Amino acid sequence: MSSKVLVVDDEDSLRRVTQVRLQQAGYAVDTAASGEHAVEMLGRQTYSLVLTDLRMSGMSGVDLLKQVRAEHPETVVIVITAFGTVETAVEAMKFGAYDYLTKPIDGDALLIVVKRALEHVRMREEIQTLRSTLDSKYGFEQIIGKSPSLLYVLDVAARAAQSDSTVLVRGETGTGKELIAKAVHFASPRRNGPFVAINCGAIPRDLLESELFGHIKGSFTGAVAHKKGKVELADGGTLLLDEIGELPLELQVKLLRMVQEREIEKVGGTETQKVDVRIITATHRNLRAMVEDQTFREDLYYRLAVIELELPPLRERPQDIPELVQHFFIRAKQKMNRPEMILPPQLLSWFAAYRWPGNVRELENVIERMIVLARGNELTVDDLPPQLSKERPTQREALELELPDTGISLEGIERELILRALKKFDWNQSQAARYLDISRKTLIYRMEKHSLTRH
Repeated sequence: MSSKVLVVDDEDSLRRVTQVRLQQAGYAVDTAASGEHAVEMLGRQTYSLVLTDLRMSGMSGVDLLKQVRAEHPETVVIVITAFGTVETAVEAMKFGAYDYLTKPIDGDALLIVVKRALEHVRMREEIQTLRSTLDSKYGFEQIIGKSPSLLYVLDVAARAAQSDSTVLVRGETGTGKELIAKAVHFASPRRNGPFVAINCGAIPRDLLESELFGHIKGSFTGAVAHKKGKVELADGGTLLLDEIGELPLELQVKLLRMVQEREIEKVGGTETQKVDVRIITATHRNLRAMVEDQTFREDLYYRLAVIELELPPLRERPQDIPELVQHFFIRAKQKMNRPEMILPPQLLSWFAAYRWPGNVRELENVIERMIVLARGNELTVDDLPPQLSKERPTQREALELELPDTGISLEGIERELILRALKKFDWNQSQAARYLDISRKTLIYRMEKHSLTRH
């Protein structure tokens, strides 16, 4: 949004003096001699600030203020009133005016109020930009796919985000558990608070308690200073406990107390400290089975699993694979600075045929590997990693045919397939041939055989 100012006053001299003062201070300024004229200008041009007199013939400053607030809520309004009628300006502020000035306008006061108003606009824009950046980076729209199983999880997660209940995210490695946790946080009322993650399986047992709850100086060898734990760092926000199934039983007791009492005690400390943290946990393990095996506390499990989200593995949502491939392909091209790279459509069948034991993370890594190692500007079967290229994919993903009892024409099916491929690539024979995995010469022969020409 531009930092333009619109000065509205039906008194010519005051309008011109105000314009000159603001222009000398470096502002871009337009003027309007009436509220009606200002409304027309606001319809054509975006203004950060409107500076309007309250008493004008025709549309009053208050009426202009109301219309600006209704139609251009991003624009701030400062009103000008005669000395002795300040109550009118105060009333205007109830309708959304940012501030007011009294006549005769002091030049220094004008510049101070305008500067403060435009700083308010700039700060508001920065906050909006930050929030949109966070939404695009961590929001639910970044979780690619439209399969029913995934959409169900996203629907539950979006509703869970509005509460403060604990959430347990389950799913195989690489399904996007941390991405879901971040999306829940940034869609919640805690979005302006910190999001802190800790992997319970990646930290040695003897250090995990200190990492979680912090420690006091001198509490153990190497504790040379006081240290805040992850729980304290997440105060006012969200704590993700990744791989919660790896948490030792002795720490499960302390975590249960924290979840129940909302307080912690640092290693080596004697005093408790209140914390305000939302807990999200994630695991690839079956916590119910661990409860039965007595390797995970039942009371803690029920405290953590108020809302359970189970992310489906990629093999159970094959319809999402083409969209994911395209998404990661575009992102990897940008990352590797290879904008000329092409991904031919016929390669998608190889991606669809693979089981993806590493799920979405494996798919992303495969795409990046292919772009890094590709010799040409177009990816081919030769660029596929061994686990994808060892078997030719079946065509069942491409063809869903109903076989009628009365029989079917193989010649008719071949003609229809060739015609669809040609139309798909706007009758580009080379692309259609690659898509059908035949030579261009063979394609031309079969086009002549079936009398296929572009009309």
